[in-house]
Amino acid sequence: MISKTKLLASALALVLGVGAGAGCDSSGPERTDRWATTENTNVKIDWDKVNEAYKLADGPEDLEKRINEIYEGDEVISVSVKDEDDKTQVVTGFFDKNTNGTVEEPEKIFTIKREPTAEGAQYQTTGHGAYYGYHSPFLGIASGMMMGMMMSNMFMPSYAPMYRQGYTTNPSRVSQLQQTRSSYRAANPGKFQRSQSGRTYNRPSTTTRPSGRTGGGRMGGGRFGLARAGRAVRPQRLAD
Repeated sequence: MISKTKLLASALALVLGVGAGAGCDSSGPERTDRWATTENTNVKIDWDKVNEAYKLADGPEDLEKRINEIYEGDEVISVSVKDEDDKTQVVTGFFDKNTNGTVEEPEKIFTIKREPTAEGAQYQTTGHGAYYGYHSPFLGIASGMMMGMMMSNMFMPSYAPMYRQGYTTNPSRVSQLQQTRSSYRAANPGKFQRSQSGRTYNRPSTTTRPSGRTGGGRMGGGRFGLARAGRAVRPQRLAD
């Protein structure tokens, strides 16, 4: 007959053995959940400035330059411009990760759609991917407003869509855009307060939720915008 002391010793050994085994299993889900940390380093985008850049751009190459001066991350934003009909135009900003010069769905950052109205035209910007959830109001444009050639040309009687076949940033231009942006940042250091990883300078890395997030923890930015579910988004400007 097993004594009470031996029973207690056996039970204690069993408990300690299970505990030690669980602690040593680095592949178990409990250890993964506790120690594996992910940090969202997506860089915020000032959507006000993106919308203004499109309105003032003189063409796709000028728009590329303006967009990359706005963006504070390391990647270069490529641009695709396509005229769908006589007045409707779609601009897509994307990270050309595989450098094939074509827009692929996972690479999309935003789209801007311009379409005619009775008063002239309007355009709207929508975020994609990490920026999903940003949806600007319709921004009206009319003849006589201050705008660049890319948009003002549509009000000319002789206007004909220039980008039926589409324009897309050539991968060979990426290094040039990087150099231009680096020069711009060096000349305007006060406008850029983020590290190369996209984290704000002088702010410790924590799990604290950053301001300016939209639905699903995605990064937003700019002064205005509506969430897709209809809930107002409280945006923040990044830099003047």
